[in-house]
Amino acid sequence: MKRLLIVAHAPSPNTLKLREAAQRGAQHPDIEGIEVVVKAPLDTVPDDVLACDAVLMGTTENLGYMSGALKDFFDRCYYPVLEEKQGLPCALYIRAGLDGTGTRRAVESIVTGLRWNWAQEPLTLHGEWQEGFCGQVEELAQAMAAGLEAGVI
Repeated sequence: MKRLLIVAHAPSPNTLKLREAAQRGAQHPDIEGIEVVVKAPLDTVPDDVLACDAVLMGTTENLGYMSGALKDFFDRCYYPVLEEKQGLPCALYIRAGLDGTGTRRAVESIVTGLRWNWAQEPLTLHGEWQEGFCGQVEELAQAMAAGLEAGVI
């Protein structure tokens, strides 16, 4: 069974809705053979990354950068997974009050260093909160899980 790891920072009720939407999408009833593991960045350890076949990350935009929690995840996991997880399929969603470009650029830089492969373009959810953001994250996670199940990512 393949494993999709969702590492998502959820400091507010709305970002928790996004993480739940990601889990719901990844566990769509039409997708079988995928184990979904959902963790907060501060609870994620290198072994979680080493045991997964793809990773979906979620972060808030904090002062034009990723959340400190997601940065901490990268700081702790970078070197322990660097050699073994090159080519790991990944995706990202950003809950941005502004435009999310600094956050995206920072995560892309780290992902490049890890030599992970983007399964999809990063999704930026910017501006005032919209309930439709949940649907977008759910679709992203569903596509990730379906692609992993089909062996195309």
